[in-house]
Amino acid sequence: MEYKFEKYGNGYRQLDATGHTIAEITYEPLDDNTVAANHTFVDPSLRGQGVAEMLLDHLADVMRKENKKIVAQCSYVVDQFNRKPDKYADVMTEQR
Repeated sequence: MEYKFEKYGNGYRQLDATGHTIAEITYEPLDDNTVAANHTFVDPSLRGQGVAEMLLDHLADVMRKENKKIVAQCSYVVDQFNRKPDKYADVMTEQR
């Protein structure tokens, strides 16, 4: 499956053919330069395929383009920031 995450509200998601969300990451703007990644969801049928990391990578790419930083609040994002600090160093920031 090709993933093209669509923007909706404060997040990005992938829908299945019936319009149901099968993967999403959401964030909350904290100020003009910072967002808090607060939720990641991947349908059980897609787990173990790297979809959550693709979502985080997508969010990180968008924040890079917007010159914004990400505070990790979601347990998945916290884990990824800890496991792969070099990959996300330019967008990571501490809790405010």
